[in-house]
Amino acid sequence: MKPTIIIEYCPKCNWLLRAAYMAQELLTTFEADLDSIALKPSETAGRYTISLGDVVLFDRKEHGRFPEIKELNSWCATR
Repeated sequence: MKPTIIIEYCPKCNWLLRAAYMAQELLTTFEADLDSIALKPSETAGRYTISLGDVVLFDRKEHGRFPEIKELNSWCATR
């Protein structure tokens, strides 16, 4: 079964467009390897996480920044 990526973003921070851009880039690169990408509005202010199944690939608060597309591509390629 192909995995689903979940991008959880803070709607109060207006990060929907950033999340949608990341989803588009990941779908373009891994179209044949993914089942779907879900954009999930967070109830927690400031949250921006990207998960593959139960594994958190990136957490903005942990890293202190947003992910680069190249980082996400390499993490997804190794999963």
